[in-house]
Amino acid sequence: MRGRIYNKRRLCTGIHLKCLSLLFLCFLGIGNVYGQKKEISAARDLLKSGKNLDTAQQSLEKLLEDSVYRQNEKIWSTLYDVLHKQYEDGNESLYLKQNYDTTALFMKTKRMFDVAISLDSIEANSHKKKKGKVKFKFRDDHAQFLNTIRPNLYNGGLFFINKQNYAEGYDFLTSYIDCAHQPLFGKYKYNDNDHKLPVAAYWAVYCGYKMKDSKATLHHAYLALKDTAHYVYMLQYLADTYKLEGDTTRYVSSLKEGFSKYPTFPFFFPRLVDYEVKQGNYKTAIAITDQALAKCPKSPIYRFTKSTLLLNTQQYKECIALCDTILENVKTLPKDSLKPQAAILGAYLNAGLAYFNQAVEWDKNVSSSKRDRNRILEYYRKAMPYLEHYRELAPEDKSKWGVPLYTIYLNLNMGKEFDEIDKLLEK
Repeated sequence: MRGRIYNKRRLCTGIHLKCLSLLFLCFLGIGNVYGQKKEISAARDLLKSGKNLDTAQQSLEKLLEDSVYRQNEKIWSTLYDVLHKQYEDGNESLYLKQNYDTTALFMKTKRMFDVAISLDSIEANSHKKKKGKVKFKFRDDHAQFLNTIRPNLYNGGLFFINKQNYAEGYDFLTSYIDCAHQPLFGKYKYNDNDHKLPVAAYWAVYCGYKMKDSKATLHHAYLALKDTAHYVYMLQYLADTYKLEGDTTRYVSSLKEGFSKYPTFPFFFPRLVDYEVKQGNYKTAIAITDQALAKCPKSPIYRFTKSTLLLNTQQYKECIALCDTILENVKTLPKDSLKPQAAILGAYLNAGLAYFNQAVEWDKNVSSSKRDRNRILEYYRKAMPYLEHYRELAPEDKSKWGVPLYTIYLNLNMGKEFDEIDKLLEK
């Protein structure tokens, strides 16, 4: 009997504890609601006074850190109103040429867009649960005002790019582009009416490229390629990004397209030739260079490149002839030619090495008859002035002219010159 009474008491105690727990949760919920209303009310009071708006913003932002409040329309709408007031005050200060932080004004602008879009999304989700057509309380007013200041997202992106803050620049430009996909701005049909979208996408790609962030670079690439004014740079950014990702097929494809459409642009040609050379495709590399010369026959860099390819494929006679042509036309090079000085230096070096290599090959592969020996020495004599001139123009580039001149002076019995370069190489 006592056992049964004891069990009833324990059961009653358990019920009491559950009731207390429920009461505690109820009081806690009431307390939270009260605290939330108090925070919103305090923020509203500050908004009406127009003072301490930063405090009001921080208070509301802190509420939204709690997932319990993130679906509360009143918090979001109050926060939007606070940001709107801050924006107007800051804009007025700038208009009156008073001191105001331009960066802060841009940040308020972007945050206002973020808040309005979040609020619109919450309203849309709420309406899905209701039957019939439901009118949005905030959409029209928010969209109308934000549409007028939307260019500030674009300008803010360029502002941060000029500051070399590419992460912020990317975020602003992405927000500008994203408006075209937000129901909040649906009636403005930005995809059809905003012709600046491709330009914004290009600058967003530029930010991603500068950050070496492949994902960011490629995110807006499709839209950015519609910006014809920056198409050549887009191909460059894409090529570098594909190379960074190890996508060789797209890397080479971008280089080929870039070279085909912009043969004089300095980025594509050298990388395309370098790729083919590394693959051992010298014939393809020469063919590409011939295409370049067909379009720009007087380009010294294209001529120098071909002379290098001819040298590396043992086409010495053709190499020397081309180098002599480059050197003969030094005085008549166009002012806009690509790195003429490098081409001139290369012409001296390549012509000298073309003669030098022939001497070395004859010395290895033929009998030591007097006639053959004279031919070898003649090649060394012809190589010498080219290499000496190259040494004079590029004295620091000892690794290229040092051993050839050492060999030439040795074979031609030029004691003074040989001793000088021998000591130089020993160092």
